[in-house]
Amino acid sequence: MEPAPIDVTGCTFDDVRHRLPQHTARAAYRGAFFSRGGESTGCTASIHPVTRRERDGELIKFIQTTPDNLETESVILPMGQGDRNWFSLCISSQVGCRMGCTFCETARLGLVRNLTAGEIVGQVLAARRVFDVEIKKIVFMGMGEPFDNYDEVIQAVRIDRPDRPVAQQSSITISTVGRIDGIRKLAALGWKYLQLAVSLNAPNDEIRSQIMPLNRADNMTLLREAMLDYPLRRNTFIMIEYVLIPGVNDSPEHARELADYLREVKCCVNVIPYNPRRESPWPAPSEAAIALFLQTLRDAGQFCKRRITRGRDLMAACGQLGNPALSRRKPTAATAPIQLSI
Repeated sequence: MEPAPIDVTGCTFDDVRHRLPQHTARAAYRGAFFSRGGESTGCTASIHPVTRRERDGELIKFIQTTPDNLETESVILPMGQGDRNWFSLCISSQVGCRMGCTFCETARLGLVRNLTAGEIVGQVLAARRVFDVEIKKIVFMGMGEPFDNYDEVIQAVRIDRPDRPVAQQSSITISTVGRIDGIRKLAALGWKYLQLAVSLNAPNDEIRSQIMPLNRADNMTLLREAMLDYPLRRNTFIMIEYVLIPGVNDSPEHARELADYLREVKCCVNVIPYNPRRESPWPAPSEAAIALFLQTLRDAGQFCKRRITRGRDLMAACGQLGNPALSRRKPTAATAPIQLSI
């Protein structure tokens, strides 16, 4: 007789351990999220089928089709160099997004629906099992605003114990457009091993409000206060994501203003050369403009680095995910939860 399935959606580790011996529950929960194949835990999963895949060398964008005929997009990214090569997985928390950032392809879809915790976990399982790659880092930087789907995202992260949401040799980063309520709720959990990234993209409120409508409510002063209050371990920092858009936010003056704004924030600025969306009003920035912006930040004393562009030609780079055909769909509730059989 086959055991009854356990629904991942809305199911915490504490829920599972009341139904199973603690060591069995922990192995199943951790193994489902992080183990390739799940053989060692006896855990199998039903995940949405991978219906399309596109490759650029070792980079893979894969699309899973849901029972309600929607699509999730995830990207497997090769990282490191030589013998130290490893993979990061960029996953989605929603189909579409309602944040309205003007430089983002996903925003053009609007919000179609939130993903369940099981569907979020299912992207990780697909990467490990379908493509047989060893995922070391998981980043919520795909479609959607994670804090706009806070409960399901946190549920997906809740693998073992609340004080240790990161498995051995793995790490998780949640990237937000600056949802202050989400940042403060996450801070209250005390999960110091969870990494936070904030998509800032502007040195002042005027520019940020033009390209990121959220800023009109959650302005940069309030956002900086939330970042200053966020608990960090001794050797960690907040990642500030800055999409460099030609003629909008890419001048040396913008770099110096950005450094002044971040002066008291323990952070690293991750400069991301703009990846043009479909029918984009802006081109990608020149190499000279990128180098000048980075050097100006360094001269101003701001720790920074450049995001290496990968997958732009596949519409798999930062800000390019989303099937435009889905923009005609009205928002719906999640259906057909993912299940784990133990």
